[in-house]
Amino acid sequence: MASTLIHSIGSLVTNDPALGQGPLGLVEDAAVLVEGEHIAWVGPSGRAPQADSAYDARGRAVIPGFVDSHSHLVFAGDRTQEFAARMSGQPYKAGGIRTTVAATRAASDEELAANLARHLREALRQGTTTFETKSGYGLTVEDEARALRIAAAQTSEVTYLGAHIVSPDHADDPAAYVDLVTGDMLDACAPHARWIDVFCEKGAFDGDQARAILTAGKAKGLIPRIHANQLSYGPGVQLGVELDAASADHCTHLTDADVDALASGNTVATLLPGAEFSTRAQWPDARRLLDAGVTVALSTDCNPGSSFTSSMPFCIALAVRDMGMTPDEAIWSATAGGAQALRRTDIGRLAPGARADLALLDAPSHVHLAYRPGVPLVDAVWRNGVLVG
Repeated sequence: MASTLIHSIGSLVTNDPALGQGPLGLVEDAAVLVEGEHIAWVGPSGRAPQADSAYDARGRAVIPGFVDSHSHLVFAGDRTQEFAARMSGQPYKAGGIRTTVAATRAASDEELAANLARHLREALRQGTTTFETKSGYGLTVEDEARALRIAAAQTSEVTYLGAHIVSPDHADDPAAYVDLVTGDMLDACAPHARWIDVFCEKGAFDGDQARAILTAGKAKGLIPRIHANQLSYGPGVQLGVELDAASADHCTHLTDADVDALASGNTVATLLPGAEFSTRAQWPDARRLLDAGVTVALSTDCNPGSSFTSSMPFCIALAVRDMGMTPDEAIWSATAGGAQALRRTDIGRLAPGARADLALLDAPSHVHLAYRPGVPLVDAVWRNGVLVG
């Protein structure tokens, strides 16, 4: 296997406290040895082993590649008018998803795949090396299955979200749609997905419906995730913990009992500040969750309606500015936290044996991601050991 030594790193975030200082395992004047697709060695530049080739970081910071554990990227169409109306004072409603459903159904496989690839290139340039994405804009057996097939060609982190909203075709009979989601649609989609998700919210699916959907998915071997407590208080978070969901996503409106449940369970609270930014909604209280001992992830929620951003650095800046996170907590949540939300140990950290997914910043420290919001600081990206940008 060819090896590359990335040396003269001013500040290296490993996310492994055994390798450096503090929870981030910071190493100053560091080097990373990449062999094939994995990290082979991490430590001070002065002790670095020999390698086939070398890359001079010139005193700049290196971080793990971002792990974006919540996105909706298989879609067609545009919701610019909805965004403009919302910015003029009209509130966000879950029903806006129907606009994208119509456009997605009308699009060809080639159009959907090309749009997905475009957004993935955009995210990669900003340091995202692992992403999860969902179906949910087809809402028929055929359209949901094809969305998952298209997604699975790009990532193993594929989520079946037939329960995004009640399909317009079943608007008068939600129970029949739940039967479809847990029956024929699940049968068609399960072979292409790792996860199952449901939007547990007023205007989408209530607690009993969400339980039935996630339970059916578990029986098919899919691991639960849940859109929970985004627009209002509700049963989503506690249901997710009860069913051992990998992640409860949004977590904007939480009771003390919700926070206690997250703190005592294995479910990661994935916060999606792009959605609050784009809808002018209440910010999730990350500080409250962190102080309670909850594991927190940050993600983009990239979708055409309520959070049309693929930028993890932007979400880090929002989390620090408006959600009570420190820069260290935000970078951890956008890397190691996302990995935990995907139940992965091979990503989100830079340590021997981990995948060689890392980003070089045109800055001396990861703190600049929040300190210099909106500035394109990601200068180079390695994914699976290959320099890709």
